[in-house]
Amino acid sequence: MDRPFAITLEVGSSLANKTGAWRTERPVYLDRFPPCNQNCPAGENVQGWLYHAESGDYETAWRILVDDNPFPAVMGRVCYHPCQTACNRGRLDEAVGINAVERFLGDEALRRGWTVPVEAEPSGKRVLVVGAGPAGLSAAYHLVRLGHEVTVVDSAEEPGGMMRYGIPRYRLPRDVLAAEIKRILDMGVRFEAGRTVTDLRAEMERYDAAFLAVGAHVARRAYIPAGDSARILDAIKMLRDTAEAEPPQIGRRVVVYGGGNTAMDAARTARRLGATDAVVVYRRTKDRMPAHESEVADAEAEGVRMKWLSTIARADGGKVLIERMRLDETGFPQPTGEYEELDADTVVLALGQEPDLTLLEGLPGVEIDKGVVRVGPNMMTGYPGVFAGGDMVPSDRTVTVAIGHGKLAARHIDAWLRGTQYTPPPPPPPATYDRLNTWYYSDAPAQLRPRLEVARRITTFDEVEGGLDESTALFEARRCLSCGNCFECDNCYGVCPDNAVIKLGPGRRFMIDYDYCKGCGLCAAECPAGAITMVPEET
Repeated sequence: MDRPFAITLEVGSSLANKTGAWRTERPVYLDRFPPCNQNCPAGENVQGWLYHAESGDYETAWRILVDDNPFPAVMGRVCYHPCQTACNRGRLDEAVGINAVERFLGDEALRRGWTVPVEAEPSGKRVLVVGAGPAGLSAAYHLVRLGHEVTVVDSAEEPGGMMRYGIPRYRLPRDVLAAEIKRILDMGVRFEAGRTVTDLRAEMERYDAAFLAVGAHVARRAYIPAGDSARILDAIKMLRDTAEAEPPQIGRRVVVYGGGNTAMDAARTARRLGATDAVVVYRRTKDRMPAHESEVADAEAEGVRMKWLSTIARADGGKVLIERMRLDETGFPQPTGEYEELDADTVVLALGQEPDLTLLEGLPGVEIDKGVVRVGPNMMTGYPGVFAGGDMVPSDRTVTVAIGHGKLAARHIDAWLRGTQYTPPPPPPPATYDRLNTWYYSDAPAQLRPRLEVARRITTFDEVEGGLDESTALFEARRCLSCGNCFECDNCYGVCPDNAVIKLGPGRRFMIDYDYCKGCGLCAAECPAGAITMVPEET
């Protein structure tokens, strides 16, 4: 007698029946946008380079990294890693130490002497970059890789901008910075030191386009009643002089007025210059402080005292009079009429910085609003061919943001020079935590970077935070969940009841034979990374 259809096939002959005809929906591999990539101001393909780092292919990982960011060793030290704040693994146990792995790759590249080739055909176009800080050098790097001739000019004697003259050595060793800048210059970028651009229109007669990336080096001033004996410095000059090995004489008691990262750097630098008492005076509360949380914590660990809800009323004769404040219903500080006196040999003003925009004077079409330059979506000013980024435009003022501006500006400048438009590709759908099958991942504690003991920190400018070694960097990279992207774990291949998942070989992932896939959804349900999506069957 005839057997039921379900048992008509012999053992091992399941592929004799094209079960795909039963399907109402089909699985598709869909790379999603992981939150680390999404939240990187430099636009790094974080997950992409972590994938290669976790296999031990450090050079490939580094090359993917420097496709977007020419300063991995620098950024592995000074970036405040918003990628880690967004990391899905942080909801499972602890975020992946992306920043630590980036530093390892950057340092490994310097140790091994890896270089970045320039493979583009020369365009014959010349681009002027004004400012040798992170935005300017990033733009120069990407522009020269696109085939353009690039000249960077800066009023300082050495390139680096605020990376060199604003970030203290204990956070960013100068040999690391110099090495990564040298790699850019060795690619053919020309650097003119000690030159200030005063007539941009005249400069543009020799160039086809310009990118303006003048850093915020001009300190904001505040009126503080002060006697003749009061010693008042601005934080930017103090940090710059210290970087140039000409530190100021500040005495034993230092009061820093401000609440940003520069204020923390000034106070921590004061401790290293011999101050036994360094006090930060800030007019709002700790939770409203613009300084990064880690910077505040490091400053406090090094003995810096904080005076919240306080403002300086007067400085004179080794004393500072501070007035206590209160926050009104809008969060704005209001005076209370209550005063306190502090001993102070030096007052350091760290109330923010502004870029010097004098080079734009008389340039038609350029609009300046509240101390920054207005630019269009393509980062071009109102003057054709002149683009701007970094501290000169409305944005967060961090090294990472500036590097991202440089890359984006380079893309737009390249398109403008070629008579086209640069349109970034639309991002794929996000890789959210709820799509992950986290039970597939083992517990793995985050690897901690070694830190210099506090007693040594305040007596030296040696680097505070060390890097991971190869074993800990490899372990940390392997903690990545590969959110929304296939990492060839073979789960789909193993669970498919119809043998419809076909392996294409290492690095080539998989394909699905829809003749046999009946749309059961097991592959999607069991994908650890959430990289498979079920979609309605095409009719």
